[in-house]
Amino acid sequence: MRPAAPTTSDAPRAKAPSPKPITAYRPYWAKRFGTAPFLPMSRAEMDKLGWDSCDIIIVTGDAYVDHPSFGMAVIGRTLEAQGFRVGIIAQPDWQSADPFKALGKPNLFFGVTAGNMDSMINRYTADRKIRSDDAYTPGNVGGKRPDRASLVYAQRCKEAYNDVPIVLGGIEGSLRRIAHYDYWQDKVRRSILVDAKADLLLYGNAERAIIEIAHRLAAREPVERITDVRGTAFIRRHDDPTAAGWFEIDSTEVDMPGRIDDHINPYGWDTSGGDCAREAGGAAPPAAEAAPASSETPAPAVVAMPTSRRAAHSGRIVMPPREKTVIRLPSYEQVKSDPVLYAHANRVLHLETNPGNARALVQRHGEGKTAREVWINPPPIPLTTAEMDHVFDLPYARSPHPAYADDKGGHDGATKIPAWEMIRFSVNIMRGCFGGCTFCSITEHEGRIIQSRSEDSVIREIEDIRDKVKGFTGVISDLGGPTANMYRLACKSPEIEAACRKPSCVYPGICPNLNTDHAPLVKMYRRARALKGVKKILIGSGLRYDLAVKSPEYVKELVQHHVGGYLKIAPEHTENGPLSKMMKPGIGAYDQFKAMFEKYSAEAGKEQFLIPYFIAAHPGTSDEDMMNLALWLKRNGFRADQVQTFYPSPMATATAMYHSGRNPLKGIHRDPKRGGETVDIVRGERRRRLHKAFLRYHDPNNWPLLREALKDMGRADLIGNGKHHLIPTWQPATDGSYQSARRTNSTPAPSAKKGVATKSTAPVKGRILTQHTGLPPRDNGSRPARPNAEGRPARPGATAARKARAR
Repeated sequence: MRPAAPTTSDAPRAKAPSPKPITAYRPYWAKRFGTAPFLPMSRAEMDKLGWDSCDIIIVTGDAYVDHPSFGMAVIGRTLEAQGFRVGIIAQPDWQSADPFKALGKPNLFFGVTAGNMDSMINRYTADRKIRSDDAYTPGNVGGKRPDRASLVYAQRCKEAYNDVPIVLGGIEGSLRRIAHYDYWQDKVRRSILVDAKADLLLYGNAERAIIEIAHRLAAREPVERITDVRGTAFIRRHDDPTAAGWFEIDSTEVDMPGRIDDHINPYGWDTSGGDCAREAGGAAPPAAEAAPASSETPAPAVVAMPTSRRAAHSGRIVMPPREKTVIRLPSYEQVKSDPVLYAHANRVLHLETNPGNARALVQRHGEGKTAREVWINPPPIPLTTAEMDHVFDLPYARSPHPAYADDKGGHDGATKIPAWEMIRFSVNIMRGCFGGCTFCSITEHEGRIIQSRSEDSVIREIEDIRDKVKGFTGVISDLGGPTANMYRLACKSPEIEAACRKPSCVYPGICPNLNTDHAPLVKMYRRARALKGVKKILIGSGLRYDLAVKSPEYVKELVQHHVGGYLKIAPEHTENGPLSKMMKPGIGAYDQFKAMFEKYSAEAGKEQFLIPYFIAAHPGTSDEDMMNLALWLKRNGFRADQVQTFYPSPMATATAMYHSGRNPLKGIHRDPKRGGETVDIVRGERRRRLHKAFLRYHDPNNWPLLREALKDMGRADLIGNGKHHLIPTWQPATDGSYQSARRTNSTPAPSAKKGVATKSTAPVKGRILTQHTGLPPRDNGSRPARPNAEGRPARPGATAARKARAR
């Protein structure tokens, strides 16, 4: 065999195979036991159901809430519908293996998840300070799960029953399926599969994969032979004979010579807006053309290929079938010691995320005879609308397990679970997001293809909430998903969608092949709010406003009927530097949406406000960028109480920027002069504090730091007492504290007496406080407002409201 650079085949692309519907399996024999009111958490509950054992036991870091917004309930009920007996071990004491034996030995496998959130993000703030609360725990009590909970739970399960297969799942496993940068240890860690010694890892929405695995294990197929399920990862030895017959593309280095391949170019779209059609059917470059491949090809190195497959007349290689092709990433040892290769591996991984054309990935961990290969199969095929309806129509109790009830038998007292309270009266209408924001993990977990429920299924759930959920007052708190207005949006062409490799359908502009019709969503809104007993339907999920402005009818419907006074959106920044690293639209799109929002609010005679969210300290953000954002906030009359600092989650593209100082979106090269882009990284406590301080320019506690920084930046002209100045020259007495949005996590300022930490319990007289970005001031006990021109006292917030209307 002779090495050669990969190029495009003239053969047609193979489409992703049509999967077996999740409702097409023959039910397991235990279906005769029927449906459980709640999946059992104790032996006593199993006895009441007539069970002698569980077929599957799910171990989770969250309290068990039987609701379709909680992962353990969705997977548990989905498996129950297949006939399996499923038990739940929720938030076990991990100090010994005994709690993991509470339900006995499962017949098939343990399913292990850290819960709805990554356990490290759940337990630590962006400044690596441990949180004292946990919204997924009764009573909002912190400390009920360990660090890296999936790993710890898997080890305890193995200790409890060594011969029972362990299947990892959830977002924590998804984001750690390969070697990944760990923000909390500031180093690259191995794949969680290697550390947890689990048998399989399921990433993304796992209903399709978990059903197939459960039936195959029930048919007595050994778990080590289950290596062909999409959406899974597993471990092989480097010389495993079961890997025979695969074509391997070596992508362990950058800057190796080879041709640019238009078909498999990961991020080679037209920066003026892009067109997927060219990527779907564009011609390959002439054979004589050659260029440094760097990471402009997903495999910039070598393809081992039999010479008989070479097209001799053109000198091209006929690419092997994607379903039998695996891309070798740089090994764990390589990416651990080389940030450039880490960024390259991250780029290649994000290329292989489209279920229509993704190939398998492999990454070696270890050296010599102890080496292990982590294999990652292509992503799962998205659920159809009928399958989504099946999952969401399952018999959820829609409440926490009775074990968490308070002394009154309810869940609204001392044992309230805040995460359940938040979604108690909400409805999830879709999954996935094609925005591709680099700091967000939705794309890496749920994928960019939107999976939507039918309108009838959503209406049925609203009626169930109305008729069955205790405490319903007629208000649906949210009708949304990862992004509120991506319902039923998709590529106009299935062929183009299957071939596309763009990381975002809306950056740098909305793709011309994207259907942006919001009519199905408008129709659903109107039908839902017309239901008897439903007084109001609010939209609480984040809104993609650059999409919304493409449908004025949708914006009008939203603003006039589904905004409860405030609507949250996320511009994230105003400057093009950080926005280009986030893959977010320019602030002009926000201004366009704002004009429509105010127009339709005025037409309805409503006083409503936008709540824009911004991120501090994102990779690629300079101090000048934050200063300009602060000036924009002041010009527009915004005072942000809640500030989000960039949090490097595992596997996100922005996290690769943070760790490597390179921009994977622009290509990776050893020598920056050859191309690519280096990124300004905001590291260190002082600089991160400065960026947060710019967002909270109005807080006197931040003024000393801001004055010093502005002088260093040569912008002392922004210090003064005029309206055009950012901060004043005078300094009131301050305590140096900062109250976070999650107040129990705030760090009190030292007291003047003996350095004792204290918290201010009352607002300082005369200081204007705001509840959130852009909201009118709340009554804080300060002096009464001055009379207006008509002699009446101005109501609180009138000034802010006038400013909002003027904008």
